[in-house]
Amino acid sequence: MTETRNTRAAVMAILGVSLAATLFLFWLIYLHPASDATGRQWGFLPGLNALMNALSATALLIGYVMIRAGRKNAHRAAMLTAFGFSTLFLIGYIVHHALHGDVRYPVGAALRGFYLVLLSSHILLAIVALPLVLTAFFFAFMGLFETHKAVARWTFPLWLYVSVTGVITHVMLRLAVG
Repeated sequence: MTETRNTRAAVMAILGVSLAATLFLFWLIYLHPASDATGRQWGFLPGLNALMNALSATALLIGYVMIRAGRKNAHRAAMLTAFGFSTLFLIGYIVHHALHGDVRYPVGAALRGFYLVLLSSHILLAIVALPLVLTAFFFAFMGLFETHKAVARWTFPLWLYVSVTGVITHVMLRLAVG
């Protein structure tokens, strides 16, 4: 009973942290004034962030292949690597938006409708993926592998989608903005 209560409390804490992170990012992107709106400081961050997303997606795919092959240690290493790259992405994303604010896709540019749909799905699924990723890691670290596996079935495709669409939206935005 205590283990179930502790697990429930941990999952609730994960949800609380995820909500706080989401609200912080909303504030940062839409309400916080950029300190360097001209984009002169650390202009390389969007490209680096896209690279972190690409590396995270690669590590996720390697982790998937490793667990399918029964190589649990390699799976664990790949998933920790994916988490590390995603964490570095998030740090770079926060710094970029604190410095430069939001970059908008030009109104008259080609593929704007597709970009906005893709970006919207990316953002919404990133909000969903965050607590799932943290919960999957929690269950794995606690040795609750059956529960981890059940959560990971949903987490993996969402996390992979968010990582890949992060790269695609970056490329589309850079091509449209120049």
